[in-house]
Amino acid sequence: MKKSDFHYELPPELIAQAPLPERSASRLLCVPPAPAAFSDRHVRDLPELLQAGDLLVFNDTRVIPARLFGTKATGGRVEILIERLLPGNEARAQIGASKTPKPDSRIALDAGGEAEVLGREGEFYRLRFHVDDALESWLQHAGRLPLPPYIQREPGADDAERYQTVFAREVGAVAAPTAGLHFDDALLQALRERGVRFGHITLHVGAGTFQPVRVDDLREHRMHSEWLNVGPELIEQIRRTRAAGGRVVAVGTTVVRALESAMHDGQLLPFAGETRIFIFPGCRVRSVDALLTNFHLPESTLLMLVSAFAGRERVFAAYAHAVREKYRFFSYGDAMLLFPESSK
Repeated sequence: MKKSDFHYELPPELIAQAPLPERSASRLLCVPPAPAAFSDRHVRDLPELLQAGDLLVFNDTRVIPARLFGTKATGGRVEILIERLLPGNEARAQIGASKTPKPDSRIALDAGGEAEVLGREGEFYRLRFHVDDALESWLQHAGRLPLPPYIQREPGADDAERYQTVFAREVGAVAAPTAGLHFDDALLQALRERGVRFGHITLHVGAGTFQPVRVDDLREHRMHSEWLNVGPELIEQIRRTRAAGGRVVAVGTTVVRALESAMHDGQLLPFAGETRIFIFPGCRVRSVDALLTNFHLPESTLLMLVSAFAGRERVFAAYAHAVREKYRFFSYGDAMLLFPESSK
């Protein structure tokens, strides 16, 4: 398949620039297998749409304030977007500057201290930070929240809370697992009362999630690397759920990527490490029975993933419906509840 097969037209005014006042007030487009009709609901209706014994799997990664600004010794301004924290106050990062910074050069940071350029690793730089605390702790007060590039405003005070899931705990992402942003404590409690169970993976979403696909032939695309952990407790939860006739419902594409990365010879096994998995039509998603996800950018790998799960024609029909009905798109937008092309 080609990248151009995943293009669609989106009016710019449908790109959500801020979250709704209430997390679970977002609209939810239910997309059952064809030929059943779409239905327009709200995220707070999830307890009615799921069944006792179903398992919701969340990504518990926590977004770090990963954006920094500074000045090179030559006086040129620099923007740093940390991709991953590394031992020894080092980090892998993207650098925006008029001229490429050289190894061994230093960047004076606006928030204090310096970043030493150790070298380049593909599209990223390896930096060592000379600051007055451990880098993870220092970023909490020195860094800025890295809102996605299609949100055309600076982050405000509310974003520190709203661009974070209520169950975030494992620090390391530079972008939120946005399907999880729709859940608040009241909705989680209603789901518990319904008999729905919860499980967690960790996948630290990297800055590469916003990188465009640069080749038209999808077989030539190379995915960015992200770190994940699928633990043995979750594997056992999934086994028990399936044995009892329940469904495994992924909350977000990051959960699908993590679980599919943990598949070996048709079995889910515990796995912690790097993944470059690229899921596009032609790939069979075996690890989940339903997917709650936001609407994704045209020609993006995430749109390709949901098309692999639910079928490209079905997904594009749903997107056309969402545009007509003026759903809100992308990170702070509305959501879909997708089922596979045919019942497993």
